[in-house]
Amino acid sequence: MTSGDKTLTLVIPAELSGKRADAVLPELMPELTRSRIKKLIEGGNILVGGSPIKPSRKLGPGETVVVTIPAPAPLEAGPEDIPVGVIYEDEYIAVIDKPAGMTVHPGAGVTGGTLVNALLHRLGGLSGVGGKVRPGIVHRLDKNTSGVIVVAKDDASHNSLAAQFKSRSVEKRYLAIVEGAMKTDSGSISSRIGRHPADRKKMSSRAPSGRESLTLWKVRKKLRGATLVEARPRTGRTHQIRVHFAEAGHPLVADGVYGGKGRKPHVISAAAEIIGRHALHAWKLAFTHPRTGERMEFTSPMPGDMKKALNFLSEAGENKS
Repeated sequence: MTSGDKTLTLVIPAELSGKRADAVLPELMPELTRSRIKKLIEGGNILVGGSPIKPSRKLGPGETVVVTIPAPAPLEAGPEDIPVGVIYEDEYIAVIDKPAGMTVHPGAGVTGGTLVNALLHRLGGLSGVGGKVRPGIVHRLDKNTSGVIVVAKDDASHNSLAAQFKSRSVEKRYLAIVEGAMKTDSGSISSRIGRHPADRKKMSSRAPSGRESLTLWKVRKKLRGATLVEARPRTGRTHQIRVHFAEAGHPLVADGVYGGKGRKPHVISAAAEIIGRHALHAWKLAFTHPRTGERMEFTSPMPGDMKKALNFLSEAGENKS
């Protein structure tokens, strides 16, 4: 055991006794995924009576389980020669057009090929507020979300931008292709979003301890079986736009996480195959320059994959008999 390791001591309650360890432990440690718990068991990090257990070990009432969660291996992002589009750059900040499929910074299971790696090569210096793994990163976009993101080159600029995001003075606008026809031309969706109670990789408004979230939206174009909407999140919760539209009955086209498992109309399935990732693009970002005080606005044109899906759904509507 190292100094960074975390130790948990659990006592098996009567109502869970007699069940297998791999069934009981996820209920007692909902913050960990089942796969993570399985790896801890396999690594000998879960003990009963001082001895490692197997996943099939049935746990008795009142038994004490000691769980050691090893400290994560230290990560440090390094420069990589990866092409990345720079919309704007000065000595304090850079505004980037992030492609879909690129993770913003290294993390669990991702050690390279990220936007941070590309920026360290392209820009050289980034702010140190985010540490060695997330230098310069003030806000994030999902791996499969494309579009505008701002990064900081020095700590003062980083802190200024972070304060703007916190105070909600940064304006963010997204373009999304959602399933179905919206009932009105504009509206808002609000809920308390938190970690999904059963699937820790997802977010949900059914979380026991969610945080306030609000998304404003308006219809940009009505399509065959779908709608192009402009979304303006007023808060910055993880997966906010995807969760809000999915829970409103209009999941993003090709969203494999929040789109549901049911059979889709043919036109939606075909559009999903064209784009191959959830149809969300960070189209516009406006903020105050951290040093000059100038209000700045940047846009990123809709990328080719979303354009192809949009054109397909537009033409399908025109050809509807």
